[in-house]
Amino acid sequence: MWLTSKIKQVLMVIKPGVVTLNYPFEKRPVPENFRGMPYWDHEKCIGCGGCANHCPARTILVRDICQEVRLMVYDASRCTYCGRCADVCPEKAITMTKQFETATGDKEDLTESIELFMLTCQRCGRCYDMETSNKIDRLDLFGYRYDNIEARALIRQTTDHFDTEMLKKTANYKRPVKLGE
Repeated sequence: MWLTSKIKQVLMVIKPGVVTLNYPFEKRPVPENFRGMPYWDHEKCIGCGGCANHCPARTILVRDICQEVRLMVYDASRCTYCGRCADVCPEKAITMTKQFETATGDKEDLTESIELFMLTCQRCGRCYDMETSNKIDRLDLFGYRYDNIEARALIRQTTDHFDTEMLKKTANYKRPVKLGE
């Protein structure tokens, strides 16, 4: 009795044929509005930091090395591909690609750095940190930023004028070992 039921099960399974995709060898096209890994156009980026302010996974960090140089780092290992950075970018310097297969053995393959010279705006001719009436500065954090890029930590503190003491303090930032430290 059990043998006949097992034979019926085997015949039932063999009948439909192959039902899975031959994925690594045959890739399906991604949908039209698919959001994959973000792409930065270094020529268009003005360094406003809006993408870093609105990133829910905190994968975009901004550090002002000095008054004229801003370093922006994107860490794709934590990115959820939500697309907020592309939505909030005023210059449309960030676009979402169709790339989603980002497995790698080296974390540096998933890190992108942009070093920007921050003198004046190309459109209005004014410095970003002193302007308080445009849309860019109405974002959450503005002015000089001091995120700790080595520790991959967002430090929610900015200053109106570049402060070397703040840069030293945040460069030595360490994540708490236990809760409450």
